[in-house]
Amino acid sequence: MDSRVLIIHPGALGDVLQAVPALRDLRASTPGTRVVFAGQPRLGRLLVELAVADEARSFDGLGLETLFSDAAVPAPLAGLLAQSARVVSWFGSRDATYARRLRELAADATIAAPVPDDDTPVWRHLLRSLGGAAAPLAERVAPLVLPPALVEAGRRAAPARPLVVHPGSGGAWKRWPVERIAEVIERLRRLRSFDVLIHQGPADADAARALLAHAGSERVSLLIEPELPLLAGVLAAGRAYLGSDSGVSHLAAAVGAPSVVLFPPPTRRRWAPWSPSAVPIEITGGADEMETVIRELATKTSAD
Repeated sequence: MDSRVLIIHPGALGDVLQAVPALRDLRASTPGTRVVFAGQPRLGRLLVELAVADEARSFDGLGLETLFSDAAVPAPLAGLLAQSARVVSWFGSRDATYARRLRELAADATIAAPVPDDDTPVWRHLLRSLGGAAAPLAERVAPLVLPPALVEAGRRAAPARPLVVHPGSGGAWKRWPVERIAEVIERLRRLRSFDVLIHQGPADADAARALLAHAGSERVSLLIEPELPLLAGVLAAGRAYLGSDSGVSHLAAAVGAPSVVLFPPPTRRRWAPWSPSAVPIEITGGADEMETVIRELATKTSAD
């Protein structure tokens, strides 16, 4: 058995980034701990690039489906579990067979749901599922410090230190209308001059095109589906960030971008980012909503 801790988390970008304080705590609890993340390959690569994990494994390639029955466990999976000092599975917590078999194969197994049943913030729930913080909380929720190469790549991709805007989200009901985003941009530009970079993810083409049409083309550019490490660099090197409840918004907050993130009331408390660089705002539709967003962004875009 070595010092590795195996993390099993097949969730999407926002779900995984909510686990960063917990992953940091695992490292802090035992010097020399190696964090091995098993999830979506692109997210594993991101965590390694951000120095949150030391190694990435593909969730689909582990053979974890065998733990939901009495099927034979593949030798590589059995060996990985046996050789890990600890296994943390934010997956399979509702299946008694999975939980039993994982505990039989791992010396120390923590099995918990990826999200809480109540309104506890997701990142706090994941941290508590480990048994409590081993280090000061402020250290766990400080923005990530990116490797210099990633920041430099971000500066090359967006040299004018833009306001980065992500108009998409996992569901249309969570998006702030592009008309309102365009109005924010217009009113902020009355106060100061800056470039705008619209980020378009794999499912955001319609929202990005609509915002581009409303915002115009003057000093507005489009960044289409960059690799996640490059996007992290762009966000860290930008002037500020504006977006709705999405994985990209969680990434912006995690890398310390001065961020304003808009949430529907049902999701704000549970899914608000852990990083203090982000200001979560509820979408109410009221007149004060626009003023609040503009006021927060005016402060965040004031620095050159």
